[in-house]
Amino acid sequence: MSSSEWQKSSYSASNNECVEARAGAGAVELRESDDPATVLCAGPAAFAGLLASIKAGELDDRV
Repeated sequence: MSSSEWQKSSYSASNNECVEARAGAGAVELRESDDPATVLCAGPAAFAGLLASIKAGELDDRV
């Protein structure tokens, strides 16, 4: 679906315990590094909203 490389945060440990992202065809693709076969796709606006919520701390109480 996408030709871009998966990216992970520089804060991630060297093991496979992180969320990875890449730009897809009109969407942002997300996956858990320890389960790479499962990919979630989100539109750019939805992904931007998710990032804004994370940065604002609105999801800190979620487990």
